[in-house]
Amino acid sequence: MSRTAVLTANGALDAGPMAAILANHAIPGCEVTDRAGRSHTRLLATPGGPRRVTVTVRPDDVELIADTDDDVEFTHLVRTTRRWLDLDTDTDAVVRALGGDPLIGPLVRRRPGLRAVGYPEAFEAAVMTVLGQQVSVAAGATFGGRLAAAYGTASSTELTLFPSPEAIAAAPPEELRAAVGVTRTRAATVQNVARAVADGLSLDPDGDHAALRRDLLAIPGIGPWSADYLAVRVLRDPDAFTPGDLVARRAMGNPDIRDAGRRSEAWRPYRAYALFHLWTSATYGGD
Repeated sequence: MSRTAVLTANGALDAGPMAAILANHAIPGCEVTDRAGRSHTRLLATPGGPRRVTVTVRPDDVELIADTDDDVEFTHLVRTTRRWLDLDTDTDAVVRALGGDPLIGPLVRRRPGLRAVGYPEAFEAAVMTVLGQQVSVAAGATFGGRLAAAYGTASSTELTLFPSPEAIAAAPPEELRAAVGVTRTRAATVQNVARAVADGLSLDPDGDHAALRRDLLAIPGIGPWSADYLAVRVLRDPDAFTPGDLVARRAMGNPDIRDAGRRSEAWRPYRAYALFHLWTSATYGGD
């Protein structure tokens, strides 16, 4: 049995870029996307176990269909989806804060409903961030699909549940490297992240973000870009920024990392939204 909810956004909703980021980052085997219909299907955790959900991004809202008839599970899935898709942020406040900026202002006025889409599962996000370093988005997704095929869990829905930290941490290093097709250094970083999470590291958006950043940077192979990216997309920090991000810096006119960080100070307290506008202006070709 499935249940359906219509999730309204707090303010405007820019459907095209939201659907695009879900599609572009989809992990083969774990997620299925209908680009034309702007729908996205995957498994999400609930207190009773993983459940299949489909989100369809519409011009004014998001439709959620979840494979559960349990009230507690469904409430959990609604809450997870709202946070994942950033539906509760007051985008009018973002427009007021950034609309007058010479660089970001025109972008914000063009897409006042752009939302800082995150990840619904923190560990999955951390691993995909490592796999996506210094490669294209498509290549990162391919690596994630191989990892899931090798160490994930099959489900009755024909979707694969992303591997657990314990499964990745326990894998023989050379076996994992060969299965995913990455360098030994990259494979080692994936396993370092898995061990940290298995040992208790919690990427909780409600936790101490400064302490979490220090914990992330203490993991061998995790650098400032990864820590900053996770602050934006997992910790849901509206003021986080990635000064080392190449796409964002190109959209800013190619400043160096230090200058990009300095220039971002003008976009507080919504630097994450400025970042999404930079990314979108550089990569999204739709209306």
